[in-house]
Amino acid sequence: MEILREDKMNERGEERLNPLRLRHLAFALAAAMVFQVAAPAQEGEYQVKAAFLFNFAKFVDWPMQTFRTPADPIVICVLGENPFGNAIEETISGKSVGGRTLSVRQISDSQHPWNCQILFVNSSALNEFRALIGRIKGAGVLSVGEAEGFAADGGVINLRVERGNVRLEINVAAAEYTNIRISSRLLSLAEVVRKLP
Repeated sequence: MEILREDKMNERGEERLNPLRLRHLAFALAAAMVFQVAAPAQEGEYQVKAAFLFNFAKFVDWPMQTFRTPADPIVICVLGENPFGNAIEETISGKSVGGRTLSVRQISDSQHPWNCQILFVNSSALNEFRALIGRIKGAGVLSVGEAEGFAADGGVINLRVERGNVRLEINVAAAEYTNIRISSRLLSLAEVVRKLP
């Protein structure tokens, strides 16, 4: 955009960035810090993944019918074994996104995942997720996994640990299938795939 290039010179002849460009640069730096965090140890890995889950809520638009009231929380559910310990609770404690608090629930494969806005699928629960995927069509559920091929299997976001860093893989067709919209700012930080569930 042309407006981003309209930098001014101050009285000393130094370049001064315009405020819009500064905001874009600040966002890019903040996003890089949030989404390229090193995760060298198992415990550290899940603290980083908990931070990802919280931050994803800032970059996703859910359908209007997802929340019954303006006070409804954003619910993060964990399907399968919970590898986080208390990391998610500690990450979201006292925080809100768009005026909504966040809460965490453990669910089993027999429960309805459409009561969740973010569904974390442990690698041990990939088969259960495959069985659920037909039931979340249009339900506004952001599925996040960590297993090889999760996005290709119809998951929306896959968190891959690669050389000590957590990398994002986003399936935009799966996001459309479940009726959520992901910010282009988040998409710009990810490897984007398009495969229908």
